[in-house]
This record gives sequence, structure tokens and C-alpha cells, in this order.
Amino acid sequence: MVPLLVKAQFRRKRYKYEVVMNIGGTNFLGDVGGSDQVGTHFLKDFNYQVSRQVIGIGLRYKTNRYWAIKGDLYWGEVGGDDALSKEPFRQNRNINFKSIILEASVRFEGYFTKEQQGHLYRLKNVHGMKRRDIQAYFFAGVGAFYFNPKGKYIDGNYYALRPLHTEGEGLPGGPREYSPVAICIPLGLGAKIALDQKWSIGIEYGIRYTTTDYIDDTSGKYYNNDVIRSNYGNVAAYFANPSLAKYPASLDTPGTPSNYDQAATGQERGDPKYKDAYMFMTVNVNYKIPYSRRRTRSKF
Repeated sequence: MVPLLVKAQFRRKRYKYEVVMNIGGTNFLGDVGGSDQVGTHFLKDFNYQVSRQVIGIGLRYKTNRYWAIKGDLYWGEVGGDDALSKEPFRQNRNINFKSIILEASVRFEGYFTKEQQGHLYRLKNVHGMKRRDIQAYFFAGVGAFYFNPKGKYIDGNYYALRPLHTEGEGLPGGPREYSPVAICIPLGLGAKIALDQKWSIGIEYGIRYTTTDYIDDTSGKYYNNDVIRSNYGNVAAYFANPSLAKYPASLDTPGTPSNYDQAATGQERGDPKYKDAYMFMTVNVNYKIPYSRRRTRSKF
């Protein structure tokens, strides 16, 4: 009778909760930087040179062997630099930025194979899981994130760009000021391999589509640079149009340092058609938290 009771207690012990620790790299898909071509979107605009770091922690709850809910907190950094693109007009625009990303999100995970739980304890003639447990999954969710774009000035220092209103945000005839908080939609794939009943390691790729086009502080058109200078100073005027002035700012006005700012007013600075996106590629370590559903009395 006692062995039956012990065995029943073993079965009642489950691993539904899992702590997940992530580390990896990021990349940005937006208006600034990108590949060696004009105005592309999604992975066609990928540039490995602006990859940066990300760390995160999460808590996963397995609803059953095929589905899970996971909450995540991430800290990362994204960036872009027109100078790294070989596309001539992007180089001429000469905008650069970097920004932290603080993300909180919740997502659903779907597993392609049923999780092999194996034996929970090392008993006589029992050697744990009978085979290596490898799982692949997809995920989709929703979250919110904070960003704060900064640009590198000619003195080598970085300045926060949002307070400089580089596209005339909030000024007469300009766009409205943008919020440093936006919504993101995480989508991606992952895989993990169990080391034992509690520990596993994995790899994951995810892209975050967002509701903002200002992670890189670039979206619409050049605003009148003299007005920006008079309202926010010379540093703001520089970041509003740091162009190298190698090409015409408009079809009928040659680009020169003396007239480029005036000629650029109203011309395309970014592309508001597509919102910004960013990507995380991480490796992760997972630890299952055991818990028992204790009963006050035994049932036979």
C-alpha cells in the first residue's frame, strides 16, 4: 500500500512553470541604415553591422503538452547608420541613431510535438527520460516597449533626438509629437533541448512589428531648418538635416552646403508607409519549477 501511495504522489508532481533566461543580439528594420538599396522592407533591409545586444527573463506556464503562455521582460539596444549603407542617397542623408528597447510582452506558444516529461525521480531500474526531448515551437503575442533614440553629434557625443523635434514635431505645419512608448507584436520560432527533467537550453528568433515609425526618429519630410534652429538651437538643426549635400535636395535645386537646408524643406526624409520593426535572436536557459498538489488525506 505504501509504494502505491508514494507512486501516486510522484504522479501528482508536475512542472508547469518554467523560468527562462535569454541573451543574444538585435537588429533594426526602419528608415535609417539598412541594406545597400533604396527603401526596402523586412529582411531585405537587414544589415548585420548594426546588430546589438539584448538580455531578457521570462516565465512560462504550460497549459498542456502542446500549448503555453509566457510573459517576458527584455532590455536591448537597436541602432542604424546611413554611413554603413553603400546606397548613395542613404549615405548622403547621413542620419544615425541608437536607442534602448525596454519591452514587456505576453505571448502564446504552440509546440509541434508533445513534451516528453519522463520520470521525475531516479528510482531503481528507472533512468529518467528514455530519449532526448527536443521541442520546436512558434509564438505570437502582444507587448509594449519604451524607446529613446539618440544621435551622434559631430563632437562625438550622443544627444536625445525626441526633444529636438527634428521633423518639426509640434511646430506649425509639422507632425504631432510622438510617444516614447508603443505597442509591439512579437512573432517567431524557437527550439529547445532538455538536459534533464528540470533544465533545458534553446534558441529563438522573433521579430517585433510595432505601431510607431519613430524608433529611429525618422519618418516623414524635412521641416524648415531655420525654424528648427530658432526654436531648438544649432544641435537640433544639425540632426534635422546632417546631409553630406552631395546630391540635389530637389529635382531643380543643386545640393550645396549653403542652400541645401532650404531646398530640402518638404522633401522626403523617411518613409511613413511602413512602421519600424526590430528583431531578437537569442539563446536561452530554461529551468522548470516543481510543485506538488498536496492532499490532506490519501485516496486509494
